Amino acid sequence: MERQTILTVSHLQKYYGARENVTRAIDDLSFTVEKGEFVGIMGASGSGKTTLLNCVATIDRPTAGHITIGGADVTALRRGALAKFRRERLGFVFQDCNLLDTLTAFENIALALTILRTPAGEIEPRVRETAALLGISNCLKKYPYQLSGGERQRTAAARAIITRPDLVLADEPTGALDSKSARLLLERFEALNAEQGATILMVTHDAFTASYCHRILFIKDGRLFTELNRGSDGRKVFFERILEVVTLLGGDAGDVL
Repeated sequence: MERQTILTVSHLQKYYGARENVTRAIDDLSFTVEKGEFVGIMGASGSGKTTLLNCVATIDRPTAGHITIGGADVTALRRGALAKFRRERLGFVFQDCNLLDTLTAFENIALALTILRTPAGEIEPRVRETAALLGISNCLKKYPYQLSGGERQRTAAARAIITRPDLVLADEPTGALDSKSARLLLERFEALNAEQGATILMVTHDAFTASYCHRILFIKDGRLFTELNRGSDGRKVFFERILEVVTLLGGDAGDVL
């Protein structure tokens, strides 16, 4: 089966500051992500990983280079077209779930479909199907304050994928969760990836979280340091390999973990 490239990052640069004092947050970075991949981005604090995700998410505009998502060069889109693209083609899961407190979990998830003017008859079955996939069927009538941290994050993940986006972007999604909730969320991400073919790009500082990915891109000083492919390795073996690269990064190891 022919592989389809969903994301192409080409010679990306993002600089901050004036000419005399320039910070190169992203410095000539290139990579691709295929449809159905689950890719992690790791690096020390200040390595550029969050800036990279913000550029891919169209939240930040790059200084130079191109980002193509599902065949569209998002670096060339104007503000109105960008907002539409973000709404229709991208899904987001952040460390802070950003759920609306006045809406139930069902309504929070359904909102993404309502904004896209999905026919009313399609909304409930799709919400229930997505909730079942994320193990939150019993949470749909509850408000965010009645949910655990893990349930809130899985609700946010349901909202992110219900629109069937080209790309799901996750920024430290397990950062505020205890280990049991983190494992549950990551197992659900695995299921989304395996059962729905969701393409996921996830920033994490945590080797355990990263071990659920198929491939890890390690960023250092705004450049690609190296990458790891999981291949046929089990998660435990992949975790050990990730730790080896973290050690190779030397002084950054403490920050990465």
